[in-house]
Amino acid sequence: MKTLLVDDHALVLEGLRHFLMANGIEVVGTARNGAEALSQFAMLKPDLILMDIRMEGYDGIQTTQMIKKEHPEVKVVMLTAREDDESLFAAIQAGASGYLLKSMEPETFIRQLTGLTAGEPPFAPGLAVRMLQEISRRRQSADKAADGIQQELTDRQREVLELLVEGLTYKEIANRLELKEVTVKYHVKEMITKMHLTNRTQLIAYASRKG
Repeated sequence: MKTLLVDDHALVLEGLRHFLMANGIEVVGTARNGAEALSQFAMLKPDLILMDIRMEGYDGIQTTQMIKKEHPEVKVVMLTAREDDESLFAAIQAGASGYLLKSMEPETFIRQLTGLTAGEPPFAPGLAVRMLQEISRRRQSADKAADGIQQELTDRQREVLELLVEGLTYKEIANRLELKEVTVKYHVKEMITKMHLTNRTQLIAYASRKG
């Protein structure tokens, strides 16, 4: 894979470049900050970017978001000294394919990185478990908040929601409840807004999960 290295420390960049090339990984370029990374990416079209998190200007997470928005196929792996849960989760939300630490043993680092070609997300030991735990914690918090909001639904909204879960269309719900179709759509929109969801699919999925 053609690889672009992004780090604000010149010595780190040079050492990492030699290390990767010695292990058969093609390094096509380096960048010292987010702006340089965007420029180098546009010119070099790498398959993989090893991205530091803490940099002046655009940090690694912001740069990752911008690249992944336009080129979702590109693999971005965060390479950093930071292993706090907030940075880890923010990186994954930004679209990073993995999260490696500068303190890792060289053999482990290369093994994790080369596993990316086989579709295995590279994570420093223990970080994948922590990421899943954090996702679970946030989902539980969101569910608790939605549970509280669900208690605020009107009786009519509950009726509409139950029929949505059964798989009825807006028109079928309107006929069943003797409402206008536009009224049904209004109730659905209100429920989505109240429960801080994005669309009808999420609303149905949440209601189905809660039974």
